[in-house]
Amino acid sequence: MQMASAGGVGGRDWFSSGSGGDDEQSPPVLATNYLSGDGFRLQQRNNFLKFSRSLEHNNFSGTDGGRFFSSGRPSSLRSIKTDLAISIAMDLSSRQKPASSDNVDFRRRKISDYFPSKSNPKHSLSWAWAADEVIWSMWGAEATEQGNCYAFKATVPHCCEKRPVIIDLLPGTPYTQQTKNCCKGGVLTSMSQDPSKSFSTFQMNIGGVLNYTGFTMPVNFSLGVPGYTCGDPFEVPPSRFSPDKGRRWTQALSTWYVTCMYSQFVASQNPKCCVSLSAFYNNTITPCPKCSCRCQDDPTAKCTKDGETPSLLQQKHDPNEKPSLRVICSNHMCPIRVHWHVKQNYKEYWRVKMTVTNLNVMRNYSQWNMVVLLPNLQSIQQVFNFNYKPLSQYGYINATGMLWGIQYFNDMLLQAGEGGNAQTEIIFHKDKGIFTLSDGWAFPRRIMFNGDECVMPPPDHYPTLPNTAASTPNFITLLFSLLFLIIVL
Repeated sequence: MQMASAGGVGGRDWFSSGSGGDDEQSPPVLATNYLSGDGFRLQQRNNFLKFSRSLEHNNFSGTDGGRFFSSGRPSSLRSIKTDLAISIAMDLSSRQKPASSDNVDFRRRKISDYFPSKSNPKHSLSWAWAADEVIWSMWGAEATEQGNCYAFKATVPHCCEKRPVIIDLLPGTPYTQQTKNCCKGGVLTSMSQDPSKSFSTFQMNIGGVLNYTGFTMPVNFSLGVPGYTCGDPFEVPPSRFSPDKGRRWTQALSTWYVTCMYSQFVASQNPKCCVSLSAFYNNTITPCPKCSCRCQDDPTAKCTKDGETPSLLQQKHDPNEKPSLRVICSNHMCPIRVHWHVKQNYKEYWRVKMTVTNLNVMRNYSQWNMVVLLPNLQSIQQVFNFNYKPLSQYGYINATGMLWGIQYFNDMLLQAGEGGNAQTEIIFHKDKGIFTLSDGWAFPRRIMFNGDECVMPPPDHYPTLPNTAASTPNFITLLFSLLFLIIVL
C-alpha cells in the first residue's frame, strides 16, 4: 500500500468493513456491482469487504454473512425501555509498518438494538481523536467538516477535525463511494421491523502528521440524537468473518464496542404522545389527560388551530436543522395521540379499533412503531392494516406486542391533516376465566410510540360498564307496584 509522501505526512491507517484481501498493497476497490430484489447489493472480486459477528446485548457471538439478528427478547415493557440501544462495533483488521508508518485496516459497524425505530432521526456519529489522527478518505459516510488541513500540502485529507462528525451517505450514492449495507440517509429501523435496515457501515482511511505511531482508540463517542448517551469503548474478543461460507475464517486484530443507551427523560422533559380511550358500552370518551405534553398557556408551546394548519413549505427553518415543534391546539398538546376503542363484543371474540394520529404540523413520522402492554395478547386472532409481533412470550403467555405500519401503505404518518393517521382493528379470542370487560381489563396498561412512553389516563377515568346494580331496585319497585295494583283491583 503506497504511503502519501506529502509534506509532513507520516502514515495512513485504513478504517474499513473487513480485513485486507490478498493484495495488501492496494486500497479497497468495489467492483462487479449488481442489483437484487430488495435493493442495491455489492459484490467484490477481492475479500476486502467482509462482515464480522453481531453484537446482541453485549453477547459477542452471532451470525456471519453481514446480517445481524437479535436473539434476545425483552421480558416486559420495563425491560424494553432499558433496551433502547444502538451499538457501535469497530474492527482493527490489519496492520502494516513499512518505513516509519503504520497502515491500519479498521472496520466500524453500527447496529440498532431490538428497539426503537427513532423515526427519521438522521443520526450522526462523532468522537474525539486521542492523538493527531486525520481521515484521509471514506466510503459509505462522510465528515460534515473538512477542518484545518494546513499541515498537508500535496494531498489534502478528507477531514482534519479533532472531533469529526460523520453522517451516513444518501441512498443512490455512486457505487465507488459505497460499502455494503451503507447509505441509508442516517435512518435505522428497529430489528423487529426490518433487520436488514437496522444497521449501517462505513470505511475510513486514517493517518497522522509527522511521527504517527499507530492507531489509538478514539474517546467521547456521541450519536447526535437527543436522548442517547454513549459509554466508553471497551475491547472484546476479535470479530470473525468468513468469505466462503465457513470454509475459512479470518479475524480482526482487535475489536471494540461502544453502546449508546436511550433515555426519554434525557431526550425531552415533555412526553411526546398520549392515549385516549372509549368503549361501545359507554358513551363517554376518556380523552388524553390535560397538559399531557404541554399546556396551551405555556409560552414555549406553539400550536395551530384545527383547520388553519400552515403548509410546511411556508415555515421558515434551516433544512439542516430539525424544525421546531408545532402541534394542533388541544387540551393535551401532544404531537401523537393514540386512541384505543373497544369496538364490539361477540360470543367468542371481542374487537378493538386503534387509531394513531399525527398532530404535528411540521413533521412526518416514517417507519414508526408502537409497543403495547396488555394482558392476554396471546389471544390475538387477527390484526388488520398493521404488522404485529409478540415480544415477551413465556410459553403461551404474552403481554407485550409491537405494532408498526405496512410498507408503502401506512408506514408513514403524514403531518397533521388529511392522511395524518393510521388505523387498525384487532380481534381477540375470549379466554374462559380470563376475559372480562370490567375494571378496565380490555384497555392497555402502557403504550410506547417510537420508544417514548405515552401518557395514559388515570385508571379511575377509564370507561366503565353500565351500573346494572343501580337499575335493579327500580325494576323490583315496578314489579311490586304492579302486584299491588292487581291485588287492589
